[in-house]
Amino acid sequence: MKTKEFLNGLRAGLPIALGYIPVSFSFGMICTQSCIPLWAALAISMTNLTSAGQFAGIHLIAVNAPLTEIAVVSLVINLRYMLMSLALSQKLERMPLIKRMLISFGITDEIFSVASTRIGRVGFWYMLGLILTPYIGWSAGTLLGSAAGGILPGAVVSCMGIALYAMFLAIFIPASKKQKSILAVVIFAAAVSCILKYTPILSSISAGWATIIATITASAFGACVFPHREEKK
Repeated sequence: MKTKEFLNGLRAGLPIALGYIPVSFSFGMICTQSCIPLWAALAISMTNLTSAGQFAGIHLIAVNAPLTEIAVVSLVINLRYMLMSLALSQKLERMPLIKRMLISFGITDEIFSVASTRIGRVGFWYMLGLILTPYIGWSAGTLLGSAAGGILPGAVVSCMGIALYAMFLAIFIPASKKQKSILAVVIFAAAVSCILKYTPILSSISAGWATIIATITASAFGACVFPHREEKK
């Protein structure tokens, strides 16, 4: 039973792993461009399974941002995983705390989506398989990208940075079509970012704190203008 559930998880996670490889490949190349050694790039991906957080963190490391700024940016960007973990905990089978902690390490947007939409309760071995394949895909992509970054021309490496923006577009465009509130929050966040970047008085704010301000203000805007309403039973 455990083996069957583990294999089911591996199969369910395979499409996620294949989708992670090109994005993590870009991350590895950007690490090389930012003078991050291969072993460090791989260590980052193996200890942090978060695309947006890793890209933002590498950018801040490259510009020698303070550790406090890097930590706060990572916290704000990755805070959604805490909410996902809380929601998913209601669907998990009873298991020891250590197993729940192992599962929580591997929660990403895609893994959460697959696990939360599975019929019935979700067990530890299924989750382990579901997390393992994307984890391998993300780490392998980073390793390959970092290695390739030291071989390919600098212009090619720089162009790969567009993969991050493509990933963000792929995330919010479909959601914006379904819910206008999401589109409004995205536009608001973009407007705040532009104000912080192009207003002379505010342009001195570092990229990390600008990300924090834009994220918090856009979230507050969405919560106030588009409050969540409980569904009637």
